Amino acid sequence: MYSPFFLIPLALSLTAHAETSVEEESDENNRYNIEGRIFPLSDYQTTQTNWQANTKVHVNGGEHLGFVKRDGSFVVHNLPAGSYVVEVFNPEYTFEPARVEINSKGKFRARKVNHIRTSEVIVVPYPLRMKALGKTRYFQVREQWRITDLLFNPMVMMMVLPLLFIMVLPKMMNDPDTKKEMEQIQNMAKFELPEMSDMVSNFLASSTMPSEKTEKTQGMASKKNAKTRKRIDK
Repeated sequence: MYSPFFLIPLALSLTAHAETSVEEESDENNRYNIEGRIFPLSDYQTTQTNWQANTKVHVNGGEHLGFVKRDGSFVVHNLPAGSYVVEVFNPEYTFEPARVEINSKGKFRARKVNHIRTSEVIVVPYPLRMKALGKTRYFQVREQWRITDLLFNPMVMMMVLPLLFIMVLPKMMNDPDTKKEMEQIQNMAKFELPEMSDMVSNFLASSTMPSEKTEKTQGMASKKNAKTRKRIDK
């Protein structure tokens, strides 16, 4: 006969084991799968034989992994309820991530990931449809010379635009009064602005005039001195 003191811990261990088994079964029943499909960027990627092998699906930065099948579909298994960020990594192409939210009732909702505006919600279809945004650029493309660089140069525009205004605007004006006014303004500008040759000749003439005056004054002074000397000699 077993004593009742020996049966009490045995009963407690059995009940604890039963509770843990029930919790594990409930956890297993509350596990979910995230499904989706990856769409290549172009026909070139679909012709590659190993693009599926080079593509990986990461959930929450690699906590859970998914692998791509031949048709581009993927399944990430054994996920509890919560919010997950699904990212697709490929060495040649860049994909836009998506956030999948699973509630306790097993309902799925997918939306775009926006780290700047976290309150903005843009819903995307579920199962996920991951499309490539473009080819991944690891190096910056060297800039090449273009004709637009010369045309939109500020120095060139400063020289060309006034000429265009002078040549094109009079032709665009059909009003005869405005044409006459423009012609008068141009003629006035021509008369008011002297030529460079006239300016240089006037400058040289003004510079030679004082020298001639000094020569005349020196001659007059020498004549007066000669007269005074004659008077003194007499």
